[in-house]
Amino acid sequence: MEFETYSLARVVHVIAVILWIGGVAMVTTVIIPAVKKLKSKEDQIKTFEEIEGKFSLQAKITTLLTGLSGFYMLFELDAWSRYLDYRFWWIHAMTLVWILFTLVLYVLEPLVLHKLFRNYAESNPVKTFRIMHRAHWILLLLSLITTAGAVAGSHGWYWFK
Repeated sequence: MEFETYSLARVVHVIAVILWIGGVAMVTTVIIPAVKKLKSKEDQIKTFEEIEGKFSLQAKITTLLTGLSGFYMLFELDAWSRYLDYRFWWIHAMTLVWILFTLVLYVLEPLVLHKLFRNYAESNPVKTFRIMHRAHWILLLLSLITTAGAVAGSHGWYWFK
């Protein structure tokens, strides 16, 4: 294993995760609450779509970099057997969170969610933003639990022995 290449992959992985999950945290804790306070549904929809459209590109790039660097590190370490060891639950969690976000960003959002959001937000913006906000909270909490587990586990602290 080329140590410098592996180290670079880890740096890319960590930076990509920071930008990705940090962005999700910003959307969840700041942007959606601010958008929900706008007076008109037209302003809510327009503002959210403008911000979401810009963050969507960042999220797509960072999830791609996260996946590529993560799978590269697993390959280089030949660490596939960790998927069979419950002490490495956080690797399963990282993979699951990555798959969920990748499906949403690359498949569901462009093909289904954008149209659904537009239709439901037009007819019932309060309910639409409430559901969307809850979904973001769930994804953020899953991401933070996963991140905590990954940091602890990669430094040798196993919550389950």
